[in-house]
Amino acid sequence: MLNIFNRNPDSKKAKVEIYTWATCPYCIRAKLLLWWKGVSYTEYKIDGDETARAAMAERAGGKRSVPQIFINDQHLGGCDDLYKLDGEGELDRLLSQPA
Repeated sequence: MLNIFNRNPDSKKAKVEIYTWATCPYCIRAKLLLWWKGVSYTEYKIDGDETARAAMAERAGGKRSVPQIFINDQHLGGCDDLYKLDGEGELDRLLSQPA
């Protein structure tokens, strides 16, 4: 089948997790890239939940901004980090590694 949008969800095997706020434009942008790549991910919506935000920050090495993205339990960073990896051609490689 011709894949005109360069999406290949069958090649995405990694476990992806993203912590978000509903109205955060960076969260929306990060989720859009993951969707475009055909990635299934677990989203933790932490809007106004300080306990969840503290747990996210502990996991993210103290970072409290959203989004915070993890691939195969490795902290990737935020939206800019995700797009940087994609621009360098590294994101697809990370996403193709099984969990």
